[in-house]
Amino acid sequence: MNTETYLNHPTFGLLYRVCLIEQNQELFTTLYAQRLFFLALSGIDGLRFEPVTRADARLLVENRLRLLRRMGQAQEFAELQLIHKRTFQ
Repeated sequence: MNTETYLNHPTFGLLYRVCLIEQNQELFTTLYAQRLFFLALSGIDGLRFEPVTRADARLLVENRLRLLRRMGQAQEFAELQLIHKRTFQ
């Protein structure tokens, strides 16, 4: 199953979805360099992008991993762990 998601940022072009952080919050990175990270926030006023540092992006993903492990969602945890390894190591 292909679950890749892309968004077009008004300045930085095509962004690749790293993972869901919380409801209405997803982490995206630039498609090719994967050096710039953005928190995409969706709300009643539309979609908004907040830039985050690489360290903050890594922390967000690690917090999501901990949550998935606590919730017992083994498959989602394993998939996100691979993404974490590919993106941050």
